[in-house]
Amino acid sequence: MLKDSVQTALNDQVKQEFYSAHVYLSMCAWFEDQGLPGFAKWMRMQYQEELGHGIKIFDFINDRDGKVIIEGVEAPPTSWANPLAAFEAAHENEKAVSASIDDLYNLADGEGDHATKVMLQWFITEQVEEEASTKQAVDRLKLAGSDSSALLVLDEQFGSRTVA
Repeated sequence: MLKDSVQTALNDQVKQEFYSAHVYLSMCAWFEDQGLPGFAKWMRMQYQEELGHGIKIFDFINDRDGKVIIEGVEAPPTSWANPLAAFEAAHENEKAVSASIDDLYNLADGEGDHATKVMLQWFITEQVEEEASTKQAVDRLKLAGSDSSALLVLDEQFGSRTVA
């Protein structure tokens, strides 16, 4: 059985994961509109991954005989100044999710909730990967600068992303 404080925090994390998914779907739409289908594909895959993260926590709450509460998420941004700005926003989003997961882990630790801590270990490891992948994208886009040829090469590379 989940303690109320942990259950509330887990439900908040579900909401944050779904918000992240919406951010990535909005970025997907924006990249499509910009004629950059490779970046759009990468964002769509990230959207699906974030939904999976939310469902993983959703299922965990149910498995622990908790109560899932689905709340609405605020509308995400719909445009960015350029591809670099979009990926910088994605990286900041991932850092915020990491901080939230860390806070949740600390709460579970303080409550002596070992099962939640074990489940969150997966998320902690996942967030290291998420931050690294968005940071790598930011770094590559900075190197490309305003070179449209380099941007198109990156778009093609990002479009080759496959499901892990």
